Parts: sequence; structure tokens; C-alpha cells
Amino acid sequence: MRFLKTSEAAHLLNVSPNTLRAWERRFDFPKPQRSPGRHRLYTHGEVAALRDALQEGLSISSAISRAREGLSGDANSLAGALISFERERADGAMEATLALRSVERSVEEVLLPTLEEIVRRHSADSAQWAFAAAWGTDWLRRATRMAPSPVRPASLLIADASRDDLDSDAPYIRALELLCLRGGIRVLTLSARGTSGVSDAIAVHRPSMIVIAGNHLSDDAVARWAYGARVAARAVPLAVFRRGDPRQRVRTTSATPLPVAPSAARKRLLELTEEQGRAAIASRTAQAIPQARAS
Repeated sequence: MRFLKTSEAAHLLNVSPNTLRAWERRFDFPKPQRSPGRHRLYTHGEVAALRDALQEGLSISSAISRAREGLSGDANSLAGALISFERERADGAMEATLALRSVERSVEEVLLPTLEEIVRRHSADSAQWAFAAAWGTDWLRRATRMAPSPVRPASLLIADASRDDLDSDAPYIRALELLCLRGGIRVLTLSARGTSGVSDAIAVHRPSMIVIAGNHLSDDAVARWAYGARVAARAVPLAVFRRGDPRQRVRTTSATPLPVAPSAARKRLLELTEEQGRAAIASRTAQAIPQARAS
């Protein structure tokens, strides 16, 4: 995928960088992502779609609506392929989507909403959903295998509490894995059904955060898994992802609820990891001061 810096995107649209940033604030379009240095990066596809609409003489608001309509066609194309049981066509629809968006936005703006729409229209017992869910989780797993190597010290252990790949939570859990890996976080996912050997996995992976994801398993089953994990991991924070109303989860009241969107959940996990790191540094500093005075 081709990305444009602010100056490059503004030049393509024949406007100033200030105008481009004003459009972003007012219309949330074109919507950039951020480089590791926090600089704006615009996808070429979005900027080109807006440029083409503006060249038709439309106002900025109308041009943005036109560009968005064109981009939304990707979701319709993917949905049509999935409900027609056409795997290759679905793969092609996602390839077209990736030409215009980052992987993160392709997942959250096209893939996941399309799967939600299919299960809403056809029900979780339908052949359409069975095909779409299998294709969606397979696509996310393939993308996960192609993710870059982790670069952050943070590591994540996900306890999968979904039923199986036909569970409507499953694509979101796979998406969280993918986005965390792409964010430089090491990820290990285990079923929350199995408590035996969890301490061994924790000893090897040494997670800085544990997430219980999915709504299928009972609170008792999840509590047993969480107890074993916390005994092994000690002070590692616990969070829950797509596990119903956290106010009703009496067994996980000490866990931090994460946003339902995978990218927002990833952001929150990174914040929690950074907070944990600062707290650890402060604790070590507080212990070192009396020792220094005594010496």
C-alpha cells in the first residue's frame, strides 16, 4: 500500500497542508494513520478518490461524500462474495480494499462490519454465516502469519473464551491478535477451557498483560482459568475483551474492560502496559532511596 505524507497529499489535492488538516478535523476525511514518529500518513487511495471527486467540480462536503461512497463499495463487494460462497472473489475484494486502506482500517471498516451484517441478515445458524465466518477467520490468521516481528517489550496472553470459529466474537479476537502483532506486541493465544499447563506457558511467554476475550464460556470457567493464570503471573494486569457488560461480571470486577473495537483495545492495552512500567520504575526508585540513605 502506498502512503503519502501531509505535504504529498496536499500537493495531490492542490491545497495547503493546513487546509488538508482542517478537512480532517471537520469531516474526518481523508483519515490518516500515524507513523512511529507520530507523523500523519494518508492512504493514496483515499486521497486519489477525493481528488477525482473534486475535479468534478463538487464542493468539499459533496466530494467527500462521493469519495466515501466509492470506498464503501468494497464492503458491498465482499458481502456479495461471501453470501454467494465465492472464496476467490472474497479474496479479491479484500485485495482491492487493501489498495485503498491500511490493514487495520481494512479489517475494522470492511471485514468486521461485513461479517456482522451477514450474521445479522442470515443468522448464526445459516450456511452463509458458516462460510463467511470460516473465510474471515482464515483471512485474519493468514494476515497474522505475515505480520512483522514484535519490536516492543510488551507481550500479551489472550485467553480465548469464544465457542469456536462460528462464534461472532471469534473474528474480533483474531483481529485483536493481528492488530497487536502489527503494533509490535508479542501475542500468545490459548483456549480459556484448558487450565493445565497455563503456568508453563506464562513462564515462557512472560506476559505483561492478560486478556480474557469472548463471551461464550461461563464466569465460573473463566474465573478458574484466570485464577491459575494470576497465581503464575502474579501482578500482571488482567483485562476483558468482548465479554458482555463488565458491570454484570462479578468474577472479573478487578479486570479492565477494553473497547470493543480491536484498534481501540490495542491502544488501551499499550496504555496499560506503559502505566505498569511507570509504576514498576517508581516502586524500584522508592525502594532504592532508603537503601542509598542507609549506605
